[in-house]
Amino acid sequence: MNKYTTTIGLEIHAELNTNSKMFCGCVNNPDEEKPNTNICPVCTAHPGTLPVINKAAVLSVIKVGLALNARIADFTEFDRKNYFYPDIPKAYQISQYKYPIVSGGELDGVAITRVHLEEDTANNKHLPEQAGDIGYSLVDFNRSGVPLMELVTEPVIHSAKQAGDFGRELQLLLRTLGVSEANMDKGQMRVELNISVSADPNKFGTKVEVKNINSFRSVERAAEYEIKRMIDLLEDGRGAEIVQETRGWDENKQSTFSQRSKENANDYRYFPDPDLPKFYLSKIFDIKKIKDELPELPAEKRARYKNDYGIKDEDIEVYINNQKLGIWFENVAKILSTKYIIDKDASIKAASNYVVSDYLGLEKSNPNVKLPSPENFAELINMSFAQISSRVAKDILAMIVINDASPMKIAKENNLLQNSDENALKEIVQKVIDSNPNIVATYKGGKENALMSLVGQIMKETKGSANPALVQKLLKELIK
Repeated sequence: MNKYTTTIGLEIHAELNTNSKMFCGCVNNPDEEKPNTNICPVCTAHPGTLPVINKAAVLSVIKVGLALNARIADFTEFDRKNYFYPDIPKAYQISQYKYPIVSGGELDGVAITRVHLEEDTANNKHLPEQAGDIGYSLVDFNRSGVPLMELVTEPVIHSAKQAGDFGRELQLLLRTLGVSEANMDKGQMRVELNISVSADPNKFGTKVEVKNINSFRSVERAAEYEIKRMIDLLEDGRGAEIVQETRGWDENKQSTFSQRSKENANDYRYFPDPDLPKFYLSKIFDIKKIKDELPELPAEKRARYKNDYGIKDEDIEVYINNQKLGIWFENVAKILSTKYIIDKDASIKAASNYVVSDYLGLEKSNPNVKLPSPENFAELINMSFAQISSRVAKDILAMIVINDASPMKIAKENNLLQNSDENALKEIVQKVIDSNPNIVATYKGGKENALMSLVGQIMKETKGSANPALVQKLLKELIK
């Protein structure tokens, strides 16, 4: 299988979270459960109705283009994409063809072809056959006319994992920009794969499209299945050919299935929509101002977190994907860096470890858990360096995520503070040394781990109240 080159291009649709639909004033509400509620004569294609362009939707696509370092068109227009299907009431979709708003750009190492704006279709609900009744379909027009951004990549992706990773990064970018929630389980983001396999690395194989995949895991599994199916056909030896077609993904069977022969652009008979004006974006929008006001993008934030905090890459992804948690962590880091006189870098790394390893686990297991104030969490981290053990720190954390309170107050009330009285501890340390000559001899012989056996005995002797760092320091001094 290694002798074949896989090439994948992606087409990704994302519904934009504008207040109203793309060409009418109906409410854009993806959570509306009652069918055919947010509709009007325009989005249900009554004769004689005229569309009006949603300026906010155009602005959203411009923001995406700027975040991709792409070219923003000056001149642009909308086109009619003609096809008949029950979910498209006009028998054409208003889209963009020759003059998209965005061209070029790059994300996550993947080159972008274009980003354009169109309207979403209605939503079909297919009801299966039942006893004494044939199956039938219903159409809900709530989604009809919702602003839909389509991003097309260059065919430069070469693995199922890379395809899934690109989709995740785009979802994160859209959420960061605030232009789309991009929830795949709600259909707000849908991925289509264009896959080819070739034995000649300089030529594309026959392209197959897999439509409307609604999870990143399914994107990867559909790609893996289709790549294997195509290679098996090439390896069949009986003259089997790969057919250019559109296929669907069956989540239950974990396989693709043929839907129809693949259309070409000519099949859609694109032409400029005569009901909508052609326009120049530079006359409507201040592109430079829009770019200057973009929020910090995920790639920029990764670099800043790495440089400022030095935390693990996995931790950084947690904060980037959870904006609320990321802002809270930055406040914690700021307090640790300014208020407490301890090792700044070590304390911030320790704070991140407690968040990812402990807090998120508590949050997952208990719906009543909430973030403590940054001040109280920073106080807890500071205490963990000299006043309480890591075990006690975890216990106090479990308390303050339910009832936010001062960790120091909790420690004092429950007698949890470590004993840092050097003179008092010296007596106990010397007693343990005198009682364990063999372990001391082993440590002197070069076995560093033997020291921890002595630490454990001292902690037992003090009922866990001794400061472990001070205990180790005293042991080394007294043994020497």
